[in-house]
Amino acid sequence: MLDDLDRGLIHALHIDGRAPFSRVAEVLGVSAQTVARRYRRLTGEAGLRVVGLTDPHQAGLTQWLVRLTVTARSARDIAGALVRRADTSWVKLASGGTEIVAVVHAPTDASDNSLLLYDIPRTAGITAVSAHCLLHRYLGGPANWRRSAAVLDEEQQRVLREATAADGVPRRPGAGDAELLTALASDGRAGQGELARATGWTPATVGRRLSELRAGGALFFDVEVDAGLFGVTTRALLWMSVPPSRLERVATALSAHDELAFLAATTGPTNLVAQALCRDPADLHHYLTRRLGALEEIRSLETSPVLRNLKAASPATTAVRYVAPR
Repeated sequence: MLDDLDRGLIHALHIDGRAPFSRVAEVLGVSAQTVARRYRRLTGEAGLRVVGLTDPHQAGLTQWLVRLTVTARSARDIAGALVRRADTSWVKLASGGTEIVAVVHAPTDASDNSLLLYDIPRTAGITAVSAHCLLHRYLGGPANWRRSAAVLDEEQQRVLREATAADGVPRRPGAGDAELLTALASDGRAGQGELARATGWTPATVGRRLSELRAGGALFFDVEVDAGLFGVTTRALLWMSVPPSRLERVATALSAHDELAFLAATTGPTNLVAQALCRDPADLHHYLTRRLGALEEIRSLETSPVLRNLKAASPATTAVRYVAPR
């Protein structure tokens, strides 16, 4: 499990994923060497990782949440193929190993979305497909899971946020940013010298471009960490149907729930989807019956247990090793 210093470091990275260890150390009241040592340990033991991600809208991308029902025999190969693709993230094995859920990033203005239109429908072993366009994200991305970012007080958070204030002119990512964004998707804390080598730019140009992209929210930094170290043993996707006139009210209420790490409005008969992270099945049952059950506007609810996260937030993330369910 994590101690207070570990949690404080993770919270600080949620606020500024590229904060120098010296600044984090100042906020936490320890030495920079201690912060660096803790960071290295957490990357090795807790899967801690900072990744740079682009805002899909500003990058000209539409995100689709794809649900695949598959045969048990084909689950491993299909999941592995999705993990290896550069246009997918958050690949999950769910529902006893016969359902795969993934986020697909497709160009908004392109008609040739090969994965959605051709590759998936023609893949043997897939028995059902549904694709849900992500219309609006209420939790997830820049708005991180509250239980992993609830340590630093307001003053500590203010110090970190003031340091992240960008002085560049907001600009959308362009074709010339490809190498920079690819490097950040692999390691959001890569130094400016390393980013300069990846892009062929000078370190000063790298710093200026980073400021420009962050200034308008085109680039943000997500923190990946094993939720099990926060006491989570039970994960579930919640597919909800809410009347459109009540959707905003319900989503606003759910956004305050500590159990949820992701919440988005989607197209389809289930127009609101969330991911719950709970201590155990009893905790999930309590959440479903006591908290969600109190919202009468939720007309229907489907709960899909998540067995494994096979790929995380970054499309460039190296996949975890797949183990077939028993």
